[in-house]
Amino acid sequence: MDGETKDGRLRLKVPNLVTQGLYVERIREMLLPAPVDRDEGVWAGEKIYQEGDIKPLIEFIEQKVFKIFSTRDYRWANELTIKTIFLTLLYNDILFIMDSEGERERRYTDLTMIIRPDMRRFEIFDILIEFKFISLKEAKLTGKAARALKPNELKALKYMKDNMKEAKEEAATYAKALNDKYKDLRLKTFAVVSLGFERLWAEEVVI
Repeated sequence: MDGETKDGRLRLKVPNLVTQGLYVERIREMLLPAPVDRDEGVWAGEKIYQEGDIKPLIEFIEQKVFKIFSTRDYRWANELTIKTIFLTLLYNDILFIMDSEGERERRYTDLTMIIRPDMRRFEIFDILIEFKFISLKEAKLTGKAARALKPNELKALKYMKDNMKEAKEEAATYAKALNDKYKDLRLKTFAVVSLGFERLWAEEVVI
């Protein structure tokens, strides 16, 4: 147990890193029952910290993971849902110190992957991702309409533009704080905006 939330609910936390790893693996198996899909998702995630390329993971989540969600899942959807999807595919506690910042002012913030000191000999990147979530109701779109949007049409939506701007600003702030906290970071920073469980827009944030 880890205290209480602002609305009086009991807050729980994963007790240790071993259990955390098992927990993440179980979520990954539930999201992607087929081993070949899990392997493809992990491979896509590796491209971020190996090459600084988030595109393969974005495409994988849109094409494989989002398809398992239904309309009723929107009742519980928020930034934490999206971050959990990314975390299950990016999780690597051998190479990284994985940190998922807690709830702040009733919203969930960034995901960070800091290379462990004994692993800095490898040519990989530290990673920070800031998430935003827009429901289809907010965007006044159906799932079918959202899926039909071309990339430039998606980025032209006011909700998407406003949230991407905010995500980039917050990501830049968090990146500065990380660079002040840790020495010799090779930090790659990204802002990700999700339109329901249909579309993702990701941009690298250049500090």
